[in-house]
Amino acid sequence: MRRALVVGIDHYQYLSPLFGAVNDAYSIKAMLDRHADGSINFQTNLLVGTDQKDVLSRHQTKEAIRELFAGKGEVAFLYFAGHGYIEATGGYLCAGDCKTGDDGVSLSEILILANKSKFLNRVIVLDSCHSGIAGDHPAQPAMTEIADGVTILTASTAEQYAQEENGQGIFTNLMVDALGGAAANLVGDVTPGGVYAHVDQSLGTWGQRPVFKTNVERFISLRKVRPQIHVEHLRRISEFFPEPDFEFALDPSFEPERPEFKSADAPDLPAPCSENNAIFAILQDFNRVGLLVPDGAPHMWHAAMQSKSVRLTALGEHYRRLASKGLI
Repeated sequence: MRRALVVGIDHYQYLSPLFGAVNDAYSIKAMLDRHADGSINFQTNLLVGTDQKDVLSRHQTKEAIRELFAGKGEVAFLYFAGHGYIEATGGYLCAGDCKTGDDGVSLSEILILANKSKFLNRVIVLDSCHSGIAGDHPAQPAMTEIADGVTILTASTAEQYAQEENGQGIFTNLMVDALGGAAANLVGDVTPGGVYAHVDQSLGTWGQRPVFKTNVERFISLRKVRPQIHVEHLRRISEFFPEPDFEFALDPSFEPERPEFKSADAPDLPAPCSENNAIFAILQDFNRVGLLVPDGAPHMWHAAMQSKSVRLTALGEHYRRLASKGLI
């Protein structure tokens, strides 16, 4: 079971209104509901506070969070976009009926629910001011209390505000891009670590900074997108490169296209071989996604026509090891 609770609050009875949190919530829900191929991903509960007719109360918000982490399953995912509040005793998520901020939903309580949950993976994503305090011990900020299987990703540090731009949270806008495929690995998995890396690289050093805290042995896939390369082809990388530093030798029979060469000019040039052509097409895909490079030639075509070799990059060696261990 993959369960998600997505909360977005624009309307506040006593606090200043927001203008992008509800849009952010809808955008995140659209990404979580289905994988890129249309298959079902998360079963999502959406709660939004848009105007005075649908004020999202503290009680509603807290009970929904409690329900999210109850039961068992593969992953429970919490997303919140709205006001955040911080004081000496900890941080809070502000519901629509909050008056002072410290009457919101305590981040400490949320973490207790997540830590005690029987879901294998619990992911908490917060696009709110001061949300970086999530997971910190109130009395000892240097200590983080995160149980096995819990991941926290926040829009800003404990001291910072989360910014909106053009009716959308800057953090969530980047997260939507990440879930859409910008943070996917070669096999099409978007993980929390990939999302954080994408957001972190996209934000400047002087503005809000995302915070990432996790205690997991292996990242869960949040969403599947189209792989950058055929997985069955990627599995063959250890077949073509059986050892580290192995160089795969090419010759002109690998290249089916040779407009610069004519048989009269190069009578000893071997004809294209269909088997080698099929292998070369896979190697070209490896080159396209940065897994290998031609050695001593500017392009793959030249490497084949000049009987050069190709070698793995550091990324290619990483995937070669995975393939050799049956992990792809």
